[in-house]
Amino acid sequence: MTTEHDKIAAFDEERLAGIIDLYVRTGIQVHSPGYMGRQFSGVVPLAGVIDFVSSVVNQPSSFYEAGQLPNAVERIMADELNRFIGWDPERFTMITTSGGSLANLTALLAARNEKLPGYWSQGGSAVRGQPRPAIAVGADVHYSVARAAGVLGIGDAQLVRLPLNRQQQICPGEVRATLEAAERQNLKVFCMVASAGSTSVGAFDPIDELAEVAGEKGIWLHIDGAHGASLLVSDALRDKLRGIEKVDSLTWDAHKMMFVPAPCTMLFYRNKETALSAFRQKASYVFDEEQDVYTAFDSGGKNFECTKRPMIMTLWALWAIYGRALFAEKIEYLCQLTQEAHAVVRADPDFETLHRPEANILCFRYHPADLEEKLGRRLEKKDVHHLQIAIRNRIKFEGNFFISKVNLDGVAALRVVMMNHQITGEHFRMLLSEIKRTAQELLDGEEGTEKA
Repeated sequence: MTTEHDKIAAFDEERLAGIIDLYVRTGIQVHSPGYMGRQFSGVVPLAGVIDFVSSVVNQPSSFYEAGQLPNAVERIMADELNRFIGWDPERFTMITTSGGSLANLTALLAARNEKLPGYWSQGGSAVRGQPRPAIAVGADVHYSVARAAGVLGIGDAQLVRLPLNRQQQICPGEVRATLEAAERQNLKVFCMVASAGSTSVGAFDPIDELAEVAGEKGIWLHIDGAHGASLLVSDALRDKLRGIEKVDSLTWDAHKMMFVPAPCTMLFYRNKETALSAFRQKASYVFDEEQDVYTAFDSGGKNFECTKRPMIMTLWALWAIYGRALFAEKIEYLCQLTQEAHAVVRADPDFETLHRPEANILCFRYHPADLEEKLGRRLEKKDVHHLQIAIRNRIKFEGNFFISKVNLDGVAALRVVMMNHQITGEHFRMLLSEIKRTAQELLDGEEGTEKA
């Protein structure tokens, strides 16, 4: 950093180069074929150019007069993507939010205000003497939904956990019984949240069946499709979200599987009127009293954010120039690559497969049949757990590969997320070789055990 404090320092080209070099070197190398760790991706280069332009022109996009093109483009991309959702073109709406967590919170807020009139103005007193408001969620729902329950005044204790099957999907056969049990506990479930590509294993809940139950009981159905909604643009993979046209709201992160800079999240509502129920304020300095053809493009009244980046521009530019196939082909390749990786793991006796991947996330464990012999003692769950964590940490430290981990049934698992189309099956086999070498070194030194 400059040591000049009394006047503007002279431009230092070497200092700028050092800042950029430090930024690039210390970041996760998302464009490397060794990057298989998280759900954010390397971006299509053109999207980076458009993001740079957005930063320079600096047009906040919650209101048309501040960002004319971004607000019009939100409408254009909403119409383009709704062709794959299937809602009434005249009735649905879409807004952008800074991340999937904020989109989930906004959707649940709209659901609460729609299903529990008076809660916005009166708070919890609006339902005093009535069953306690509750939200039904899959047992491994993204943590942002649990946070939203607290923020909304519903409370974490009023989350009704829906049982999962072996594929980590909500088990539709147990949903009705679980909801009826909640009713007997004096809970009123007003909203159900399902996943289209869960964060842990990439599971897709059975939307069609859940929509049927939600419709019967008058429950708002929200789909957290932050990761997996992008499969809608693929003819080959769209069926993973069968029934999506029946839900009330959908979160969709373009900065995950549509390969644009973060954040770029879209929140879709089947009924545009319900979008207005999320927030109810008057503010003369931004909200126009008299609506016209231009203010109809504003999203500020449906969005928590007043100043919001024109995030839709990167997605629109790619779609406008390259079309749908750019996204569909890349997504299909990554999902196919993950299937191939699953087959490789299954065929290797040193590894344990934990699920059949539905998209581009695969979880497995290093767990050879002779692990007890390698440890020299009776094997316990905690040994397997600590070994996976130690393997992941060592691999991350050495820097050839970047993978993540997740606890499944209380035991850590190694987790790969295929987000880079430059990755091949050979790169994945190289990763497995490195895992085996690392594990053997850890076992030789007993660093992967609880003792370590």
